[in-house]
Amino acid sequence: MNRRQWVALSAGSFAAGRSAAVAQQTSQSPPAANAGRPPQDTVLPLERYEPKSMLHVPETHVPRSRFPVIDFHTHITFATGGANPGAVRFSMDPANCLAVMDRKNIRTMVNVTGGYGAGLLDAIGKLQTAHPGRFIVFTEPAWTKASDADYSKFQADQIADAHKAGAKGLKVLKTLGLFLRERGSQKLVRIDDPRFDPMWEAVGSLKMPVAIHISDPEAFFLPIDRFNERYEELHAHPDWSFHGKDFPGNRELQEARRNVMRRHPKTQFVCLHVADAEDLPYVSECLDSHPNMSVDIAARIGELGRQPRSARKFFDKYQDRIVFGTDASSSASTPQQTFGDALYEIYYRFLETEDEYFDYAPATVPPQGRWRISGLGLSEQVLRKVYGENAARLIGLSA
Repeated sequence: MNRRQWVALSAGSFAAGRSAAVAQQTSQSPPAANAGRPPQDTVLPLERYEPKSMLHVPETHVPRSRFPVIDFHTHITFATGGANPGAVRFSMDPANCLAVMDRKNIRTMVNVTGGYGAGLLDAIGKLQTAHPGRFIVFTEPAWTKASDADYSKFQADQIADAHKAGAKGLKVLKTLGLFLRERGSQKLVRIDDPRFDPMWEAVGSLKMPVAIHISDPEAFFLPIDRFNERYEELHAHPDWSFHGKDFPGNRELQEARRNVMRRHPKTQFVCLHVADAEDLPYVSECLDSHPNMSVDIAARIGELGRQPRSARKFFDKYQDRIVFGTDASSSASTPQQTFGDALYEIYYRFLETEDEYFDYAPATVPPQGRWRISGLGLSEQVLRKVYGENAARLIGLSA
């Protein structure tokens, strides 16, 4: 018997012996039908699932930004609505804001939702006038009058009055494009409707930037089903969905905004939430086509941080046209926007470090989608611009 025959015979004998042993064991103790599966009482609903990462990676605590910050996108006040739509209510106490700002190295907070008329004067008086250099206030359009025959002139005049009162910019909520409807017909008003042209021209002539938000994450325009990566978020907030009915699609809204920027090249537009954070190639195309366009990063580090290599290239290329923003407010239902120390520390960690796989919001369950992010580790030159220099230039603050 040669060596090959011996090996084959030995292997066959071993296999036969093992099979017999397994058969005997099986006959003595048959496996349970659910072997390897958790008992039914340990199956968790998805909303209660809070997995802990097993990765051993650096965890850098960044308590203060490396350079002074201008938060270009916050909501210290909100319009009250109702019978007095221009009035505002304070959702955050200015004194508390200042305490956080001092701890986190925030030079200035821009309150974008300052209303108009008497409400705007109230916001300017209690923020911008009372604390020079620490707060900036933007005005808003009077949407309730948009169907009036003389609206175009009225709105342009309102902008001039707001500027005289001290407003430094104009905030356009996604009211335009997704909520504002014609009186009577209830047809949605387009973003590029010509009745707003005098408003865009007015802010341009007064060197007031437009902070404009006209869309939402792309998933908000898709069915709320098992394929939607924001299923949990939309399941919790079904009113955030713009799928179906007569709502335009995300790209249609984006292109309408491009029409406005194209028609008003002397007006500076800051497209909030990175314009379309899930499609940086498209945003790059827009920035290349429209020199009067900038973006802020508010409430979108969750998108940027899951594409860190593309995002780092984006920041490097457009370093003069990106501004820091958080969309901070007092709302506890959106932890990725809840004002406080923890919020800013996550932003600083994202921008300044190369840490990997960390939470994009101070929450036990990721509020926008079940993923984590990586830091960009931006250079000092880029950080200085994004943290404050770009915003200071746009709103006319001294260095």
